[in-house]
Amino acid sequence: MAASGQEPRSSSPGRAGPGPGPEPPLPADSAQLDTAEDFEVLEEEEEEEEEQDLSEPPPLEDVGRPPAPRPPEQGRGGEAAEDPQEWLDVLGSGLLRKRTLVPGQGVDTRPRKGQEVTIRLKATLEDGSVVEENPALTFTLGDCDVLQALDLCVQLLEMGETALIVSDAKYGYGAQGRSPNVPPNATLTLEVELLAARDAPDLELLSGKEKTELANRKRERGNFFYQQADYVLAINSYDIALKIISSSSKVDFSPEEEAELLDVKVKCLNNLAASQLKLDHYEAALKSCNLVLEHQPGNIKALFRKGKVLAQQGEYREAIPILKAALKLEPSNKTIHAELSKLVKKHADQKNVETEMYRKMLGNPSATGAPRKCKDKLPWSIPWKWLFGATAIALGGVALSVVIAARN
Repeated sequence: MAASGQEPRSSSPGRAGPGPGPEPPLPADSAQLDTAEDFEVLEEEEEEEEEQDLSEPPPLEDVGRPPAPRPPEQGRGGEAAEDPQEWLDVLGSGLLRKRTLVPGQGVDTRPRKGQEVTIRLKATLEDGSVVEENPALTFTLGDCDVLQALDLCVQLLEMGETALIVSDAKYGYGAQGRSPNVPPNATLTLEVELLAARDAPDLELLSGKEKTELANRKRERGNFFYQQADYVLAINSYDIALKIISSSSKVDFSPEEEAELLDVKVKCLNNLAASQLKLDHYEAALKSCNLVLEHQPGNIKALFRKGKVLAQQGEYREAIPILKAALKLEPSNKTIHAELSKLVKKHADQKNVETEMYRKMLGNPSATGAPRKCKDKLPWSIPWKWLFGATAIALGGVALSVVIAARN
């Protein structure tokens, strides 16, 4: 089987990781998505996703001007919460709040999106249990390399500032949580200090190895989002990885480095197609599959997904040969067998529907057999033998009359 790349799986996305702490274990039905045997991830649509523009999916919610502070809340035991004037409601929804503990060096020292930042982080749950501590967490601001709570709030920190961030699960680990120490729908309290901010490295000056490592971190972050069923952010991470790989370079790469970059590119495109399929963005998924097949015509994953896309679009006649090609490369794959059988049946049903439609369009002729012979004959019809005899007698009479007239 041709190399098909590694698809969404649990792994650490480099320096930044998937946010504080290790990623959750991969669900049983999506483990090792890119193995040759497991295509089940594409069998069903697990959730209805809101349509998004896949060209530039929004990596984060925009941080607008903060609204007026919310009224004080009551804590457990009826105790009044902290003075609401000290809290900044980052998104205006109350789901993400920030409070300065130690002032920084001024607004002008705030980091910008695209810069690499280093922070000190301590994450705790509502019961006070510490789930993560990192003295120097480095990530690219705005690339979704970490929890959204960090990506949204760190850009509001001043250099040297220490802040407390309270985040709803929506901007933390979501409904799934993070095994083993973050339960589902957990509210997080993050203590963050901004230590450094610098411009991201120039992609043109990166070596092949550095480019591969950077692209892999973005891809692995996309895998994390895929596991969380956040397919829009997964697409965003895969797109960033592909832009890194496709960027121009002033450094010469060895053949080995070129091969490694191509391998990562194929993995990202395959994963991108999987995410696009989850969102029912069939044209985008078809484009991603075709890009894989340009590099690896025998890539089973891309062939299978292309067949799935065409089937979803009702193009059964085109999809069947593609799935047959994938099955020829791996005859023992039960998933391809099942999908192909299902597709052949759908194609037959489609042909029957088309035949019935054409029959109705052409005036509803009988479909039971050949046209019946006409049984109705005109009552005055004369057999041809009688007609021939009458004609002969008439001609004989005329000839006899001519002979008699000539003798007279």
